[in-house]
Amino acid sequence: MKHLLIKFSWFPLLFLFLSCSEDYVDENGTGSVTGKVVAAESNTPLANVKIETSPSSTTVFTDDKGNFVLETLKQGEYSVKAEAKGYTTSFKGVTVYEGKTSNVIFELTSAKNTPPAPAIPKLITPIDNEVIKSTAVVFKWSSKDKDKSKHSYSLTLKNDSNTTVETFTEIKDTLFEYSHLKLGVKYFWQVTVEDQVNSPVKSEMGSFSVYNAPKNNRFFYTKKIQDNLVIFSSDDEGNEFQLTDSKYNSFRPRKNETANKIAFFQSNGTALDIYTMDTDGSNVKKITSSVNPNGFNLNEITFSWPANSNQIYFANFDKLYAINSNGQGLQLLYQTKNGSFISEVDVNVEQQRIALKTNNAMGYQVHIFCIDFRGNHLFTVLKDKPGASSGLQLSNNGTKVLYAYDLEGTENRNYRRISSKLFIYDSVANQSTEISTEIEPGTNDLEPRFSPNEAYVIFTNTSNDERSPQHVYIKELNNLLKTRVEKFKNAAMPDWN
Repeated sequence: MKHLLIKFSWFPLLFLFLSCSEDYVDENGTGSVTGKVVAAESNTPLANVKIETSPSSTTVFTDDKGNFVLETLKQGEYSVKAEAKGYTTSFKGVTVYEGKTSNVIFELTSAKNTPPAPAIPKLITPIDNEVIKSTAVVFKWSSKDKDKSKHSYSLTLKNDSNTTVETFTEIKDTLFEYSHLKLGVKYFWQVTVEDQVNSPVKSEMGSFSVYNAPKNNRFFYTKKIQDNLVIFSSDDEGNEFQLTDSKYNSFRPRKNETANKIAFFQSNGTALDIYTMDTDGSNVKKITSSVNPNGFNLNEITFSWPANSNQIYFANFDKLYAINSNGQGLQLLYQTKNGSFISEVDVNVEQQRIALKTNNAMGYQVHIFCIDFRGNHLFTVLKDKPGASSGLQLSNNGTKVLYAYDLEGTENRNYRRISSKLFIYDSVANQSTEISTEIEPGTNDLEPRFSPNEAYVIFTNTSNDERSPQHVYIKELNNLLKTRVEKFKNAAMPDWN
């Protein structure tokens, strides 16, 4: 019986469907709009006001009582405009329904009470036809208006490589940062200002081009821009190019010649990750995820991406990991037996050797040593030394280790070094040789790296007051008496590849 009830219950629905099937909507149906226009200040009807619609239809004018009628409008959404001499033009939205009349009321404000139109914005930067050496830009413009509180700006950005038009609205300040420029592309930009009363006012059209980034620069380093470290590349003549966005804290660049990519650290304040990018700064990819590089001080730890290897090596406190450069295949390779932190690592795949620097939670009790890929100990460079150390690299043949060490052995909460010098340890001779000749008194040599042919070292030098600027120097190894040469000012964490 229940089955029969369900079956017969379709009949009322079928009847309802049949009875309603003839009542369809005519897309060509029409309706009308009536309205009235008055003066906002006195509520007096306004005659001879021009009434237009968008989408366009007929144009009518108000009668002596301020009334108007728009007839035979196709159903749909319309914007109705009321325009009269001596008054501010006004717009109202209205919906027209088939066979029905919609109504709209306009209150026009006297033009005498209307504030003057905003001044034309003046474009400041980028300068017209400027070539910028970054994929990020800060647009700046100026306004002569005294009261900007009710002003809002929009910025339109076009380029000559495609038909894309980007518009950024509701900008309250006279600057706007953008970080997705394309290399080698010419851009056109324009600023529009609105005050919600007058018609929008547009600036002139400005243009600029983005430098076609050099892809064969061999020097990489960081510079501080405001509160962030930013990575740059440079040729031998000092023509530099900004690779990373100054919005982010990016540092410790390491180029892999085989992959022709650069790996680097990027932090968000508390966490650190390894990223890779192309040599022009494009194609940025995050590599680490579940396990992050970490240690006693994020600014003092390093990683290694050896040539002819698809793996990047990094430490997380007392553990050494390897991860493929595509972010896959995370492996735990080594763990210290005494719980000391691994702060620096350098790997030589050809010689199957890994150089490590470990220390305690304060960065001291330094131990620099070398192991093979099975974790077997090969030789020791420093053992339980007081003071700080920074910089670690194996030679091409795997028998020498380049490093920096503070001879004063000072230990403090700020990790301040007093007399840091550069050394090369020879495992065959079992001795270290200082190479920091010609060092200025009161300064530290830090973060050394071999040149590709190992005839030079590149390093950072700075005052031991920990507040002065840092500069990058190079020095010839076969002539230790030869004066060091300043290569890049206000730079640190160099890599030469």
